[in-house]
Amino acid sequence: MPELPEVETVRRGLAPVMEGQAFARVRLRRGDLRKPFPEDLAQRLDGAEIRHVGRRSKYLLVETAKAGRRDVLIWHLGMSGQVRIYAPGDAVPAPGPHDHVQFDLASGATVVFTDPRRFGLMTLCPADGLAAHPLLRDIGPEPLGNDFSGPVLAAALKGKTVAVKQAIMDARVVAGVGNIYASESLFRAGISPNRQAHTVRGARAEQLAGAIKSVLAAAINAGGSTLRDHRTTDGGLGYFQFSFAVYGRAGEPCPGCDCDVDITGGIRRIQQGGRSTFYCPRRQR
Repeated sequence: MPELPEVETVRRGLAPVMEGQAFARVRLRRGDLRKPFPEDLAQRLDGAEIRHVGRRSKYLLVETAKAGRRDVLIWHLGMSGQVRIYAPGDAVPAPGPHDHVQFDLASGATVVFTDPRRFGLMTLCPADGLAAHPLLRDIGPEPLGNDFSGPVLAAALKGKTVAVKQAIMDARVVAGVGNIYASESLFRAGISPNRQAHTVRGARAEQLAGAIKSVLAAAINAGGSTLRDHRTTDGGLGYFQFSFAVYGRAGEPCPGCDCDVDITGGIRRIQQGGRSTFYCPRRQR
């Protein structure tokens, strides 16, 4: 599933194309994805001005205005969702079986949402009710924002007896940190994924908060990670997978390793909460 860097990469591709434009026509080629589309979704978006393309955790937020009404399109890419932008004058291919939503813009540009597994989601919310929407109301601080810090993270982890890796994947603790970037952040902070979450406080919490910020920022700069489905809005690949320190590298030495991998076994892979975790037992405590 796309994590925060992949969604932010898509947002950055969409913003300059959509902001300040209007929806000329919204085409829904099926009645649902993970959930049914609102019955009036196309009607409410057709002709609407696009004020802003934002993001909250792993959700794209497209703010619109039409006839005095302000709505927000809440858009989740799901596990396999891809967004492709066609510039004005580009030939838009005939819809494929998994091209479920097409946004035609007044500028002549076209945005197509493709979702083979149909785990994506689109719904509409009045702008003044966005913070209280069930999909968003319980989400914790944005990790790249000023509201996220070591003390904030320590407070969110206080009393939690689950493993810290599972805790930081909980969007109520911090928004958008999925499986890949949890492993990478814990390695960068030198913290074992098995450590109980409540013990991460003080200097450790500062290190982990800083590592989460730096890992996510580096991943965004690389266009995210393409392991299977993720594509940028021009159809390109993300490249952060070539910078993984531990994720997917079981049995290999970690960066800067000076140990004998034949003896230590190198990077270790374990299961936590049904997900694969990768870490270095020697460097992470």
